[in-house]
Amino acid sequence: MYDLLVVGAGPYGLSIASHAASAGLNLRVFGRPMASWRDHMPRGMFLKSEPWASNLSDPEGRWPLAAYCATQGVESRHGEPIPVEMFASYGLWFARNAVPEVDERTVERIAPVPGGFEAVTDDGTVLRARTVALAVGVMPFVEIPSALRGLSRSLVSHSSHHSTLDGFRGKDVTVIGGGQAALETAALLAEQGTRVRVLARADELCWNDVPPAWERPWWQQARSPHSGLGPGWRNWFYAERPDLFRRLPESTRARIAANALGPAGAWWVRDRFEPAVEVLLGREVAAADVVPGGVRLETVGGAGGTRCLETEHVIAATGFRATTGRLGLLSSELRGSLAMVGDGSPEVGRDFESSHPGLFMAGLLTASGFGPSMRFVHGATFTAGALVRGVRRRLRSQPRGGTIPAPARRGARDFVRR
Repeated sequence: MYDLLVVGAGPYGLSIASHAASAGLNLRVFGRPMASWRDHMPRGMFLKSEPWASNLSDPEGRWPLAAYCATQGVESRHGEPIPVEMFASYGLWFARNAVPEVDERTVERIAPVPGGFEAVTDDGTVLRARTVALAVGVMPFVEIPSALRGLSRSLVSHSSHHSTLDGFRGKDVTVIGGGQAALETAALLAEQGTRVRVLARADELCWNDVPPAWERPWWQQARSPHSGLGPGWRNWFYAERPDLFRRLPESTRARIAANALGPAGAWWVRDRFEPAVEVLLGREVAAADVVPGGVRLETVGGAGGTRCLETEHVIAATGFRATTGRLGLLSSELRGSLAMVGDGSPEVGRDFESSHPGLFMAGLLTASGFGPSMRFVHGATFTAGALVRGVRRRLRSQPRGGTIPAPARRGARDFVRR
């Protein structure tokens, strides 16, 4: 029986695996390394985060993004975005150097058994582990507006469904959303000759400012420090102190997780987007019907007025909603045993352990507990260190071959605050 099974091989899974291996744990890592970045983002996209805030985490800090860029003859600089393809290649390089061998099979089911968990892979292999870390990324949590869900994938897709946009050359496409995914996707479509429009609920689009220079007078730095989520003390708190964020009242955490760092485009997309893309603001899709050649969208505005438009394809760049119910790889028994917070995501303690002893969570699933940084690569460093410490504590409390002791008659509130 393994000490730890890491499910997922993106930035969070690889970082957790690196810390676990360094701690001497007997572990297995499953997943296709950097799959979301390799398979679900079109060529031509860039990281929105600063390069220095996009490192995967190993305990000694030997394998940062800047070191990989140097091997490719590229200098990683503040204020200069990194292509997604380079970041994906960095993750593969990190996996080769900082992580035990990754098994690229998919874990399809996890169920509780005496002493830990049983996992079944896509080829039917069964293995057991005393603890499990779920680092499943964002793909299980794709969110498409309800009015569009009944339509064929040939007519409606999510922005994360595309590794290339070539199939939309010369077509008419409507992108739903006002965030970075929507705006950058629309810019790429326009640049390849697609007739494209963006439809967004907001009354205006928001754009991030050019980041301030890395080296600044001390008083400017004191007023607005750099952070992994952008400049400013509020962003610094979200990015650098997730341990304190989780001490906020649950209602406050939920509000911040839902609304902080709202939809906005990167400054380097704006000049490409504004001259080339039609924008329909203050509207959302109320209904959608199949028509010859595409989709007819019925949209409503804030004042209640209805407008219709026809398009050949709709791309919903409408984000992800990480809820416990979407963790389909967990057995119904295990999924049903998990305590949840108000937004439907699992409750996690200070070391990312769920209410089911030995089952740990990472990434987007934990944003309501630890804050907005868990939506970005930057959160992987804090997560990996804290989670592996929690795994070690759990293993010490569990006699080998015995059952995992449950918290002693604690309610969900007590569990979260421990």
